[in-house]
Parts: sequence; structure tokens; C-alpha cells
Amino acid sequence: MQGRRAPVDYTQIDAEAQQLMQRENVQGLALAIIEDGEVVHVAAFGHRSVERDLPLTVDTIMYGASLTKTAFAYMVLQLVDEGLLDLDASVVDLLPKPLPEFDEGDDDYSDLAGDERWRALTPRIILTHTTGFANFRWLEADERLRFHHDPGSRYGYSGEGFYILQLVLERGLGLDVGAEMQARVFDRFGMTQTSMQWRPDFAANLADGYGLDGKMEPHDERSSPSAAGSMDTSIADQARLWSGIVRGEGLSEASRAEMVRPQVAITSPYQFPTLEQATAPGNAEIGLSAGLGLVTFRGAHGQTWFKGGHNPWTGNMVICEEAGRRCLVMLANDSRAERLYPDLARRVLGDNGMPWDWEYHYE
Repeated sequence: MQGRRAPVDYTQIDAEAQQLMQRENVQGLALAIIEDGEVVHVAAFGHRSVERDLPLTVDTIMYGASLTKTAFAYMVLQLVDEGLLDLDASVVDLLPKPLPEFDEGDDDYSDLAGDERWRALTPRIILTHTTGFANFRWLEADERLRFHHDPGSRYGYSGEGFYILQLVLERGLGLDVGAEMQARVFDRFGMTQTSMQWRPDFAANLADGYGLDGKMEPHDERSSPSAAGSMDTSIADQARLWSGIVRGEGLSEASRAEMVRPQVAITSPYQFPTLEQATAPGNAEIGLSAGLGLVTFRGAHGQTWFKGGHNPWTGNMVICEEAGRRCLVMLANDSRAERLYPDLARRVLGDNGMPWDWEYHYE
């Protein structure tokens, strides 16, 4: 039986976070700590804009990036609780016409015509990243969507699947995903500075991004909601989100358990590139598996789950331990921050066995 953890010195953690930022030349970093499902500490360091000498604050608008996927999964499970969606229903039954017949603009799935494997796609397969698609079709040599393995057969991170589930909700159920996310997630948790698309009031306190080379990239304005990663947010709001998720607020006990349950064993030696066929036997030792919109494993402190969010100018990470309903939330407007996350996480959560090399594929 685990003993009680010693009291945390948040002032010391903040000081160490800033020291790590200096080590990795990180321009802006924000963090939140959750204990027993409650937010106990929120802080921000560095700059939201180096060029204009503007500080990053706990209310600064930052990219949520792929943390959006977990928030979206949480909303989807509310629909499941209400009987509006079946996790194991085929898209054949969830869409008003065959998926390959959607052939316009962003909803173009005509590439799948002639490959009947699209019929096997379900919300569960999509949320566990077992669709068989590349992360995005534009990463393919010919930029066309295709299956690389049978749906449901193995893990391979893919934003393309989340686009399809968004299509199911919008065209099959007649829902507005942006409005549903706002009402069911953001409003529920009091996230007043979060949206699935750009809001003009964000401009007053907005973080630019910084890449591995230190160059600045202005924060863009997402014109439409994307389940794969359009969430704009602040660390204060992310603290509210993850404290609500770790408590299970807004979900049935069964759906909350299903979200973090190991659904599909992950055998790949690392997360990216997503189509790697090699296997890593060590994954089984910690039970590394896909949950619904997140990844789970057996850590030193019991069941632990996490979700990252990344683009060339953003590095986000959330780690939650079921025991103690304990989380560390880290947002950065600088992708170099991912180099310091292992040290900072060990300082806050202890050495819980987080599979950092699988997540970031250190070289």
C-alpha cells in the first residue's frame, strides 16, 4: 500500500520549471497540478511573444492541439450515455450515405471507393486510433487516403479518423460539433477562454509559437471546428478541463471507466511515425494500450494515462494517475519544451514509469 506523498512545494516546482526552460531555450511554458480531482496550482512562465516582450500568463490563449482529441472523446461518450451513439456501430449505419460518396471539400472520402474496409470503421476504432490510416492523408506520397492495415487490427495514431467521427456527428446525427463541445465540455467546466474555433477576443492575449530553431510562427485563426485539434485554450481552462475529466464529471461511471480502460495493446516502439510495423516487447510489461482518445499504462503509482498535443511550434502534455486523481498539465508555445517534460513530470509526479521514449522517440 502506498504511503502518503510529502507536501509539494509549488514555489520550488515553479523555480525548477524556469531553470529547465533556460536549459532548453523554451520561450513560454504553463503548468497546472491537480490533486484528488481539484486544481491546486496553476502557473505560467516566459513569453507569449518574445518579439513584443509580452509575458505568458495563466489566461493567455494557446493551442490545445491534439489535446482536443481527448476533449472530443469526452463529449462523444456523453452522446453514448444518452443513447445517441453506439461505440461499436459501423459508419454504414451512422451515416446517411456510404462514406466514399462524400466527395466534397474537407469531406472527401472518394479515395476509399473500391476498398470495402471502410465499412468496418466504428467510433471505438476511431477513438483508439486503429483505423489503419496514416496520421493525415497529406503525409502520403500522393496525398490520397488509404488503409495500411485492417481497421481494428493495430494502433496507429491518426487524425483522419477523428475527421470521420466528426462527419458522423454532423451528417449522421445532425449535430454542430463546435456547439456541442462548447455546451457539453467547455461551459460545463467553466472554460470561458476556450473554443473550437477562433474568437476575436482571443487576440488581446494570444501566444505566438516557437519552433526547434527558435523562429516565431504567429498563432493562426482556425475558422472551423476540428475534432482532431482546433481547440484554442488557456492553462487556467485546461486545469478545469482535466480536473473535470479525472473526476468523471458529466459521464456515467461506466463511460468514464471505458474511456481509460486498456482497449487495444500498443506494440509499436514509438508513436511517430505512425505506421511503424516493428514491435517493442517492453510495452506489454507496462500494459501500454489505447484508451478512448488517450493512452494508458500500468505505472509505478497504478493506472496512468496521458495525451500529448504537438505541432512544430507547440508542445503539450497531460499525465493523470487514477490513484489520487492526480494530474500534471503542461502547455508550451515552444516545441522545445518537450525536452524538459520528463524532468518536470518526475519532479511533480515522481518516477511513475511514463513511456517518454515511446511518446517522443528520443534519439
